Amino acid sequence: MSAEEVEVLVVGGGQAGLAMSEHLGAAGVRHLVLERHRIAERWRSERWDSLVANGPAWHDRFPGMEFPDVAPDAFPGKEQVAAYFEAYAEKIDAPIRTGVEVTSVTRHTGRPGFRAQTSAGTVDARFVVAATGPFQTPVIPPIVPDGAVDLQLHSSGYRNPAQLPDGAVVVVGAGSSGTQIADELRRAGREVHLSVGPHDRPPRQYRGRDFVWWLGVLGLWDAAAPPQGAEHVTIAVSGARGGHTVDFRNLAADGIHLVGRTSGFADGVLSFDGDLERNIAGGDANYLALLDAADDYVTRNGLDLPEEPAARDLGPVPPAATAALDLAAAGVRTIIWATGFAADYRWLQVGGFDDNGRPRQRRGVSTEPGVYFLGLPWLSRRGSSFIWGVWHDAKHVADQILIQRGYHAYSKEDA
Repeated sequence: MSAEEVEVLVVGGGQAGLAMSEHLGAAGVRHLVLERHRIAERWRSERWDSLVANGPAWHDRFPGMEFPDVAPDAFPGKEQVAAYFEAYAEKIDAPIRTGVEVTSVTRHTGRPGFRAQTSAGTVDARFVVAATGPFQTPVIPPIVPDGAVDLQLHSSGYRNPAQLPDGAVVVVGAGSSGTQIADELRRAGREVHLSVGPHDRPPRQYRGRDFVWWLGVLGLWDAAAPPQGAEHVTIAVSGARGGHTVDFRNLAADGIHLVGRTSGFADGVLSFDGDLERNIAGGDANYLALLDAADDYVTRNGLDLPEEPAARDLGPVPPAATAALDLAAAGVRTIIWATGFAADYRWLQVGGFDDNGRPRQRRGVSTEPGVYFLGLPWLSRRGSSFIWGVWHDAKHVADQILIQRGYHAYSKEDA
């Protein structure tokens, strides 16, 4: 059976794939977007029930459409985000097919382009864009063996407190997911132990402006690379309950037991590093540095924004609740691992990857000709994995495809 032919195959129908489709469509490039589930599926089925976006609606969106029925400074819920992308796909008339999984992409032999094997047949394409994003394979460190507690699950599998067996919960990871899940569980009456590693901790708002605004005017969204050694530092910020600054002091005051980074397990006992104070101090330093930069910006530009001296009143760092936790004695029956994700490009069977399976690319352009990536953290700048950031990265990738398209269209007779 002959293969379907398109000029560009986009793999992934989330925010990255739709952004790519908009720019390719505007340029008149024939393309196809394949999504193995539904549009924006991870927002629907791989997030907890109460999740809201971590950025306000005025900021975390595509330029071409606002969130309907969401106030600009409010934080849309996960179903509203998924519905937004569905509506956007309809708005731009994206050529997207859902329920189609791409199982392999290989390079043609003796002619340009690639062949994709899918659950619905074969597709040939001159260019391939991997728009599957950063949240592909949940990572659970191999620390606690199966059966040590009733339930171990990744944060992507958590939905709500009623899903868990009765008893105390250990949440490992203190980025946005871990802190919000721990807070929700504590508010539901659970005994919660939160394992805190290194993190950045921006203010939700300062001097009447959301932190996303401050990062914008200070040029920090456009940072081309993270500080040395901070490539994988998590960010603790929350849009829950109308948005608030994450402060581990408040979490401790609410009854959450704070511990250091989870380091080992033996004989039913979970052990933690003695780094809680250092990790919280590092987050505080990040927080205060942004306040300093914001104050300096206000002064230099003569802005009439209200002062907020109380924002610097942090109080003492709470001590670690323990260095080791006997899970049975503490009544712990659940461990939730909010420990991030790994990329999985086994389906993309071409060159252009390092020994750890990470793409070799620059601003989304792979070292493997004809292959492009979109939606990855720090693809071109700090904002690359955010809704608005991926839209701008997609414009650059589309431009690079158009450049290559022009070279392929050249012939001697036309010169």
